[in-house]
Amino acid sequence: MTSSAESTRDQRKRRTARALTDAARRLTTAHGFSGFTVEELCAEAGVSRRTFFNYFESKENAVFGFAVIDSRQEELEAAFLERSDDLLDDFVRLTIDRFSLFDPIEQAAELFAIIEQEPRLLRAAFEQQEKHERRDVALVSRRIGEGADTELRAEVLVHSVGALVRLCMEQLLRHHSPEPFADLIERRLRLARALYAPAQKAQ
Repeated sequence: MTSSAESTRDQRKRRTARALTDAARRLTTAHGFSGFTVEELCAEAGVSRRTFFNYFESKENAVFGFAVIDSRQEELEAAFLERSDDLLDDFVRLTIDRFSLFDPIEQAAELFAIIEQEPRLLRAAFEQQEKHERRDVALVSRRIGEGADTELRAEVLVHSVGALVRLCMEQLLRHHSPEPFADLIERRLRLARALYAPAQKAQ
């Protein structure tokens, strides 16, 4: 199969995932999250139940748009594993590239409205976030390789960058910052390095 055909296939898969998410949000708004089944969601989007579970693990994930995996994300993660520059810089670069693919700001207002209508979905969002963090810890651990405290080092890195991401999201969502996400997180990363540097020198 040519790269052009693969690209067409991937675009079709993303359109299907988007159609399922749009349908899940419409049905949630109209009937409440418990007011429709996966089968009814599939009928609304014009796909089979089997197709649905190829894209989403649950109805909650469909509402949030948390697809099982995106080929573009797999490519970004593979590139991260192949790099050999500064680990923290490379992971922040991965985070920025992911943000460019799945810009959460674009759909934030719609998602906030759905969560306000269905507060229980917030728990599903947190659970998914924890799952993504565990995936990233495993990814960073692979990059570090076997050694003393590999998993602990990966956890510290992933959760540290996660804290910076949350600060940036607050700046974008609550304060409507015009700065790009990349600039916001890179500035906070520079500040974090400066704050930690004295402690490193003292050791």
